[in-house]
Amino acid sequence: MAKKDTTTSKKTTNTAAPNESINYLALTIRFFKDERVKLIIALIMFVFAVFLTLAFVSFFFTWNSDAAKLTQGVQPDVEIENWAGLTGAILSKQFIHNWFGIPSFSVIFLLVITAFKLIKIELVNYWRAALYTIIITIWSSITLGFIFTDLWDANIGGAHGYYMSEWLIGGIGSLGTLLLLLISLIGFIIFAVDNAIDKARGIYKQHTGKELPLKDFGLKLSQLRKENPQENTIKIEQKDKMPVDKTFEDENFGSKNADKEKKFELGETVRKNEFILNNKGEKKVEPLGKKDENFSMEVEDKTVVEEEKVPENQIINSFLEHIENEGNIDLRVEKNSDIMVNPEKVHQLENYDPRLDLASYKIPDISLLEEHKAVNSEVTNEELISNKNKIVETLKNYKIEIKKIKATIGPTITLYEIIPAPGVRISKIKSLEDDIALSLAALGIRIIAPMPGRGTVGIEVPNLKPEIVSMRSVISSAKFQSSKMELPIAIGKTISNESYVVDLTRMPHLLVAGATGQGKSVGLNAILTSILYKKHPAQVKFVLVDPKKVELTLYEKIERHFLAKLPDSEEAIITENQKVVNTLASLNVEMDNRYSLLKLAQCRTIIEYNEKFIARRLNPENGHHYLPYIVLVIDEFADLIMTAGKEVEMPIARLAQLARAIGIHLIVATQRPSTNIITGVIKANFPTRMAFKVASMMDSRTILDSPGANQLIGRGDMLISEGSNLIRVQCAYIDTPELERITDFIGSQRGYPSAYELPEFEQGEGSDGEPLDVDLTKRDKLFEEAARIIVVHQQGSTSLIQRKLSIGYNRAGRIVDQLEAAGIIGPFEGSKARQVFYTDEHSLEQYLKTLNLD
Repeated sequence: MAKKDTTTSKKTTNTAAPNESINYLALTIRFFKDERVKLIIALIMFVFAVFLTLAFVSFFFTWNSDAAKLTQGVQPDVEIENWAGLTGAILSKQFIHNWFGIPSFSVIFLLVITAFKLIKIELVNYWRAALYTIIITIWSSITLGFIFTDLWDANIGGAHGYYMSEWLIGGIGSLGTLLLLLISLIGFIIFAVDNAIDKARGIYKQHTGKELPLKDFGLKLSQLRKENPQENTIKIEQKDKMPVDKTFEDENFGSKNADKEKKFELGETVRKNEFILNNKGEKKVEPLGKKDENFSMEVEDKTVVEEEKVPENQIINSFLEHIENEGNIDLRVEKNSDIMVNPEKVHQLENYDPRLDLASYKIPDISLLEEHKAVNSEVTNEELISNKNKIVETLKNYKIEIKKIKATIGPTITLYEIIPAPGVRISKIKSLEDDIALSLAALGIRIIAPMPGRGTVGIEVPNLKPEIVSMRSVISSAKFQSSKMELPIAIGKTISNESYVVDLTRMPHLLVAGATGQGKSVGLNAILTSILYKKHPAQVKFVLVDPKKVELTLYEKIERHFLAKLPDSEEAIITENQKVVNTLASLNVEMDNRYSLLKLAQCRTIIEYNEKFIARRLNPENGHHYLPYIVLVIDEFADLIMTAGKEVEMPIARLAQLARAIGIHLIVATQRPSTNIITGVIKANFPTRMAFKVASMMDSRTILDSPGANQLIGRGDMLISEGSNLIRVQCAYIDTPELERITDFIGSQRGYPSAYELPEFEQGEGSDGEPLDVDLTKRDKLFEEAARIIVVHQQGSTSLIQRKLSIGYNRAGRIVDQLEAAGIIGPFEGSKARQVFYTDEHSLEQYLKTLNLD
């Protein structure tokens, strides 16, 4: 029995040995992945970098005396003069004397950036910086060795530089070595410096006044620089069925990504109408830890920063055009096809990113907003108990017994929920609203009987010291930061002190009303600020209408980023009533155009359409393009109705009825919610309404279809109607200096060349259908050239002629009148674009000849 036990024990020991080694390996890996270990290693690297710096610098002062001591061997009584001691003397001799000379200082730079990377502080692109540093070190060592050949003992280029330069001189001579070093330097600059060729052209043109004679083959040489070089191969089928490989590299097919990379193998043969590109899609995310003090929870504020790159289809088209011009390749594409690539292979393409036009754009930082806090704004226990006792006492006076009462403290009001005893009629409690307000000596008492979905009766009582809800607290909340909504807007906080965040696309339009000074304009600013903190300029555009001319002026600074306007409009903020009418008509044209695109793409909503376009399943050559959301904001609707009437009401009603599916959303505000301003047509198409304090119950019924807005306490206190539900919210407060800082921050960044142009809307002569009185014998000198532009673009537009011919708007308008009188374009048709009667230049030229003969 003893032997058997011994054998069993041995077997157990032998089988445990392999597992033990595996565990040690796992423990070792886990040990080096520990953040604390990485921090210690980083600190060691920092200290070692300082140590090497002392050793390298002192090497040039102490080398002559230390060289002999190191050669003969170090004796105990011999003192090394290097500042870093014996180890420093040995390391500096190895790096500077035996290896690279002065360029050895680059080792210190590599140590520093490696240490920073270990503690997750990436000052530069680590791998690119390391690669460039190694290349520069080797090249500099050889160059210094070549220049200072006779001064080898000076340790300028090191032994590596000296022997390599001697080897090159022996092989290709001094002149060949010099040329090789210069060519390698120029090649490195082209790859390392962004837009090196363009910058060289600019410098050359600045000093000589002439263009640098370098041809552009569709792909600029400056585009060949890549942070992570990657080769993209296109195989295109020729007419003679012989495949031809075209290989090129471009930085625009990928950008820096510190986390992960997507790699695809290339080399698929492409049929006609198809081209397959496989490339890297990369994104750098910098999490910034933010703390929401109201909820005591960590919020992650993710700001996406991407390098600029040209859209891939633009690069591909220019490259393919260059190949097609060679004359051997058939690249014909069917004009009626909306599909850009083979759907079976579309997954191999990198998705289109509309943000790449402004890839360097940064969302405003949360620090631009202030944390507004009122002094001693907390609701005390004494206040809660006092209000509770007064409510209970008042109800008892009318013989209404209650079983339970609880309080929910909000920023400006406290909700007391009571459960009445059996047999108590709810309507009886509702009728005591004024009596309860009298006993509490408070304004703005509102009774909700019953509370939806709770089985209780709610009594809303204003706090003695209301709290200010800052825009910063709402923007930094977890609910807003983590929202995946299309157009999230953070309006304020509810009674339960939760951030109220809703999706504008779900509303889909918002009607805002409130008396003067009750927070209506602040509410609009809160809505706009929410979108600015969440969306890229390529994803949303604002059309701002400000009849008062002072409320929305700060947004002029972001005109080239977020605003949209008519082509001939000088100001992006619309203040004149006639321009408002034209803008609304233009938005109707935009709506019709977008529905036409959705019909061609077989999509029902803008979300489906943009998803298809981003996935490169729609061909831009057929007019398809990414559709940004458009948000129309009207600050004072009553003034427009009084001055323009039906000209404003009917286009707005049409947009409200139809525009939600194609991404046009309306926010209409008024301080006069009367029935002659907010008509039945308007109310029927604005299911979501926001009411600040109003003067009368009638106004409350006009805006909300129920009383309540007249019982609010003002200063941002509001009711939001979503169907049959009323939600009481304290609007977030954003001051003018905060808004100015945000618009300054956005406006200081690179924007688009101009504001987003809406379709042109003309309202001039001929709009009544009568023929224009134009003398064609006195045609403008640019008449024929304008006619050709109109036919080529198939767009009878005054602004098109104005831009292409660089002329004034009045002259362009006269040319359009002459083109209409000549029968080249059709008459003005309101919101519809003018019809172009000639489809090709040949038929136009024939007509122009007959016109000249006449």
